Amino acid sequence: MRIVGTVSSGLGRAHVFMSQPHYQSQFKRILGMTAWPGTLNLTVEGESLQNQLALRNLAGLSTDEETNIVNVEGIEAKKVEGFMRDGVSFGAATAYLANIVVDGDDIPCAVLIPDLTRHVDVVEVIAGIFLREHLDLVDGDEMELSLKR
Repeated sequence: MRIVGTVSSGLGRAHVFMSQPHYQSQFKRILGMTAWPGTLNLTVEGESLQNQLALRNLAGLSTDEETNIVNVEGIEAKKVEGFMRDGVSFGAATAYLANIVVDGDDIPCAVLIPDLTRHVDVVEVIAGIFLREHLDLVDGDEMELSLKR
């Protein structure tokens, strides 16, 4: 499964969640490394939006019948458990292993779908490196992900 999207700025709050030790230990298990404390946001449409909706369905977050036509066979949902800390609830999420395809090189990453999110047309990507800096990305750049099966 491929997802192609346009780099876009988020709310700038992902680092608050991503830097939590409880999440980082799970990201290390899922990615094989700790994750950069932030996400790369990709705005998607068309086929890539349908693929994103199918991943949300696979995570149990929606039941949109139209996305049932997307083949998600072999794509493994990896659960990220939520937790409470100092009376604050940090929600669960689902991660899907992927690679960023750029200049013939594959950068390991994961699509992260929080259980509580406002935007279904935004794909959040996590990796062990600061992707914007490493790939010299700015808003509007196109990025391609290849999900692992």
